[in-house]
Amino acid sequence: MTSTEQDFVFGKHAGLDFLKTQSAQRINKVFLQEGVQESFANEVFSLAKPKGIVVQTVPKNKLDRLVQGGNHQGLVLTIASFEYADLDELLNQFEDEDKRPFLLMLDSIEDPHNLGSILRSADATGVDGIIIPKRHATGLTSVVAKTSTGAIDYVPVARVNNLVQTSQMLKKRGYWLFGTDMQGTDYRQWDANGKTVLVIGNEGKGISRLLKEQMDQMLTLPMRGHVQSLNASVATGVLLYQMLDSRVTK
Repeated sequence: MTSTEQDFVFGKHAGLDFLKTQSAQRINKVFLQEGVQESFANEVFSLAKPKGIVVQTVPKNKLDRLVQGGNHQGLVLTIASFEYADLDELLNQFEDEDKRPFLLMLDSIEDPHNLGSILRSADATGVDGIIIPKRHATGLTSVVAKTSTGAIDYVPVARVNNLVQTSQMLKKRGYWLFGTDMQGTDYRQWDANGKTVLVIGNEGKGISRLLKEQMDQMLTLPMRGHVQSLNASVATGVLLYQMLDSRVTK
């Protein structure tokens, strides 16, 4: 059976069927109860491993809390409330249409309200797609959908295993990557024409070191006050309108 919140699939038969038929894009994590029958556990792991899905063994009381007392039979899947786009299909579509796409890459944005607000700004400025990591980041939840006020239905969001490898792939396909940092080029000088990816870092840590090494240029937002950083969604909005301005005026 599925939960009424539609963020979980639980129960032996429903869970195994979902693992067999759904892509890894739909499944966030699998929780398996400690001490379940070995053949059952082996089947879960054999279905999850080829898709790169994390299986976590947990006590029964954790599963009880997740599904609020539902009959989970030792298996709970946390799932995406909304469908994700396939990145390869998205990129191929841009090439077929001879576009100069503008993409957002979000490095471990954890607050669903921030992701929802970023989706609103992305829709308003014509962003072609958003890339997020599968782990250590919020996905497309009901909170994100509500905060986005409908933008979630119009901006494709792709979820990938590794942002560094995805960045390397994008550069091979002719994309320029721009990151944000305290030290960098004034964002008002940014020319966002061409095939462009803007990378926004985590709310507290910024862009991870290995991902930052993939950037072609770092951009900075001048700060004249005492606070030396902006909320991730606010900073993204400012940069997206600079992108829009540079593309419209040139």
